[in-house]
Amino acid sequence: MEFVLLLLLLVVALLPGLREWQRRKVVDLQRDAPGRFAGLSGGRTHYRWFGPESGPVIVCVHGLTTPSPVWDGLRQRLVEKGYRVLTYDLYGRGYSDVPRGPQTPGFFARQLSELLTHEGLQEDVTLMGYSMGGIVASTFTAEEDHRLRHLILIAPGGMGHDLGSLAKRVLDWPFIGDWLFHMVWPGQHRGYVEAERGLPTTVPDIADVQLAELDRRGFVPSVLSSLRGALRHPLEDAHRKIAQQGLPVLAIWGDADTVIPIRAMGRLTEWNRQARHEVIEGAGHALVYSHTDALVALLQPALARND
Repeated sequence: MEFVLLLLLLVVALLPGLREWQRRKVVDLQRDAPGRFAGLSGGRTHYRWFGPESGPVIVCVHGLTTPSPVWDGLRQRLVEKGYRVLTYDLYGRGYSDVPRGPQTPGFFARQLSELLTHEGLQEDVTLMGYSMGGIVASTFTAEEDHRLRHLILIAPGGMGHDLGSLAKRVLDWPFIGDWLFHMVWPGQHRGYVEAERGLPTTVPDIADVQLAELDRRGFVPSVLSSLRGALRHPLEDAHRKIAQQGLPVLAIWGDADTVIPIRAMGRLTEWNRQARHEVIEGAGHALVYSHTDALVALLQPALARND
């Protein structure tokens, strides 16, 4: 009886690993990937260029769970206005590799820095970060503002927000917390994505793109690592440093955002009095692809001042 119980416990304990093993290897996905790859210190990073080679450069950093296609609707409109847009997949997402180690703001900022160097982008870049991408972009800016002409934050993380009931329970629990997250979160995420499938969108297949991430090896552990390492702590020091640097900062918020509520705007205002803020009425956290035209209308004056 004790042997059967121990065997059962072992099987239960191994379930997350078994589920992860059944997912597709990143190397298999990379064979059919569009765009290019840069061999960086943390692994291969997938990236794509769009627009005229002579256009002003905008680099886009996506968020926690949705890879670079989240920008497709917005980057198309920016390209139509003459901008050259670079999108890429953060480590553990899309077609990029999954390096070992905690996924902290510095971890992702190093990936961004190395990619810009790989592409010869040393100055005059507009950096745009969405959700967790706002944390990455702000961390990078605090250290390498000399490369940038403008920082744009869209529903940015880093101001301190509610990560959800599951995250609260698992982030501080090694082993048990990991097991719970691997077994419960994918289903929760799938339900969240399906619930938003009917939203107006400029990226028609965005729900399928999000769900496909659940089938790639390394994605779920990467989300957990990012929740622990990048999203739980306010980014006050970085934003105060950016304020001292004097770099133009534009932050755009959705007033119906429940993931990063608009009250975060007050926190950023406290840390950086020079930052400009705009609010899109009726927009939730999906504003990049659900309210793209309203977003472009707010971006265009800010970008034009720096052309």
